[in-house]
Amino acid sequence: MTISTLITGKTRTGTTRNWSRTARRLVGTLVVAGTLACGIASAAAEQAVSLFKIITVRDEIVVGVGPQDAAALGGSDVTAVGRALKGGGELTVWQYAVRKAPDGELEQAPLRRISIIGNDSLRVEPYATPLRVVAPK
Repeated sequence: MTISTLITGKTRTGTTRNWSRTARRLVGTLVVAGTLACGIASAAAEQAVSLFKIITVRDEIVVGVGPQDAAALGGSDVTAVGRALKGGGELTVWQYAVRKAPDGELEQAPLRRISIIGNDSLRVEPYATPLRVVAPK
């Protein structure tokens, strides 16, 4: 049996096999799954910025810690950000906001560089977004 038999469902004599529809679905599913897996892997590789939500009594903002900032903090997790705020008293990071990319898709992009001053009523949480995250330049 050849690949063309699996895809078209016809043998050299012209007869159709019943399971060819299942084979086509299987091949289509594998192609889609492979494409999605490659897209997820590339999105994970592009997302070198860790996003956090800083929550205070007055408001909340989304900030990003890039690779350079993470090296200075000693990590890119919530604990490292919390320790930096508690130990140093302040932290300079990028504030992130949603914008429309040139291709029309929404993305999380750096808005401005801000300084956060730590206090007892401040809370830091990891922030997950389904949008593409743009690294600061």
